[in-house]
Amino acid sequence: MEIVRAWVVRQLGGPDVLTLETFDPPQPAQGLVRIAVEAAAVNFFDSLQIAGSYQVKPELPFVPGTEVAGTVVAAPEGSGFTPGDRVLARLRQEGLLEGGYSELVEALPQYTVRLPDEMPFDQAAGFFVNYQTGWFGLMRRARLQPGEVVLVHAGAGGVGSAAIQLAKAAGARVVATAGSAEKVALCRDLGADLAIDYRTEDFVDGVKAFTDGRGADVVYDPVGGDVFDRSTKCIAFEGRIVVVGFTSGRIPEARANHVLIKNYAVVGLHWGLYQKMAPHLIDAATPQLFDLYAQGRIRPHISRRYPLEKAPTAISEVSGRLSTGKVVLVTAATDDI
Repeated sequence: MEIVRAWVVRQLGGPDVLTLETFDPPQPAQGLVRIAVEAAAVNFFDSLQIAGSYQVKPELPFVPGTEVAGTVVAAPEGSGFTPGDRVLARLRQEGLLEGGYSELVEALPQYTVRLPDEMPFDQAAGFFVNYQTGWFGLMRRARLQPGEVVLVHAGAGGVGSAAIQLAKAAGARVVATAGSAEKVALCRDLGADLAIDYRTEDFVDGVKAFTDGRGADVVYDPVGGDVFDRSTKCIAFEGRIVVVGFTSGRIPEARANHVLIKNYAVVGLHWGLYQKMAPHLIDAATPQLFDLYAQGRIRPHISRRYPLEKAPTAISEVSGRLSTGKVVLVTAATDDI
């Protein structure tokens, strides 16, 4: 590959600060897997990173995007990878070849995973972070048990859609919230037993009716703000609220007296921290997620595929909550634009 195109952030701001640049790639870096990108995921936190408001702040300049799928071009000896391998990778964003909005990336071998033959590149790009997040949030932090009721907020989004499928695969009953009739219908299609349009219905009343007044055993909350506050009104005895993020823009404060009186737990989930503190747990979860995919019990919902050239449009769609499931950038030509 003689010339590489990548979207570069040289100053913080909105999607319009991105510049599509070309450069000659250097020789493959020692110890890294070089990958020709076929598809890259667009995540909500990408827009926060570009604005400088996310907890992880790459040094300028950087290329956005933390998860890709593609084909190995070169790999270090002993890494277990060879040219031609189909892989997905999560990226560190520590250089111009370590961000996903690019035609070529380099990843640590331990952050690179060989793909099942049946998994296409676009689904692979939208698979790892959302389903790992859901797995750790539900199975590890919340200790979800079969038969329990899970309330998933923003169920039509990338994080929420994965959580609905994982909760159902674990034998739970799922209530999902979403912000339009179309998104509510998607939640049902993904497996939710009850889907609530939070614009027209009170999800607190809906959960209480669904559970005969007992409340949800687990609340999976990537929204925060008022959604978190209201969720404390419908959490069950010994329930667990999993704090995943704050797409509402407001970080809520848990009232310790309320936590005590109602006997529930509030637990945080920063999935990226497992890469530093307990990477072996990520490695253990990966084959289990691939098994669920092979069984057809989980499957990323890819709502839009944009060509790489339209990355700012894709970011605006995701950050504006206009998308469902996952939006991906593809390096090959596509009619789905």
